[in-house]
Amino acid sequence: MTNIKILTMPGCAHCPEAKELAFKMKEEMPDLMVEVIDVSKHPEVAVQYQLMSAPGIVVNDKLEWVGGVPKENDLREKLKRY
Repeated sequence: MTNIKILTMPGCAHCPEAKELAFKMKEEMPDLMVEVIDVSKHPEVAVQYQLMSAPGIVVNDKLEWVGGVPKENDLREKLKRY
């Protein structure tokens, strides 16, 4: 099972788009587990992944994207590899 975490923070311009994309992928891949984490409320998560800007997109505990939103096809292909 693949897990994706969207690491967000208040005021992040790209975070809503990242969350929307993650839940769109879940519609296509029902086994995908999506978790949204506000790192302002859980700073230990930002430290764990060494997140410097949001959004952070973590796939199976590996930080894959930082500070922006990947293209839909790029995320889909990354998720298919897991």
